[in-house]
Amino acid sequence: MGNITTKVEIADHTGHTTALLTQRETVDLVSDNERWVFAGGQMIEPEELAEADWSTVGTVRVMPRIVFG
Repeated sequence: MGNITTKVEIADHTGHTTALLTQRETVDLVSDNERWVFAGGQMIEPEELAEADWSTVGTVRVMPRIVFG
C-alpha cells in the first residue's frame, strides 16, 4: 500500500470528522468490521477497500453500523 492519501469522513456519536488518511490508515480504521464504508458513493466491504486502486477511490465515508430492531 502506497502513501497516497484521500479524504476520509468519519461519523460517530460526537458528529463527524474529516481527515486525510493513507490506504493503510483507512483500512486499519475500518478493520473492526463495526462500521459501514462508502467509496465512490457505494457501500463496500472493508476488504474491497484494501484491494481498491487507491488513486481512483475518491472520498471515503465511514459511519457506525445501524442496527434496527
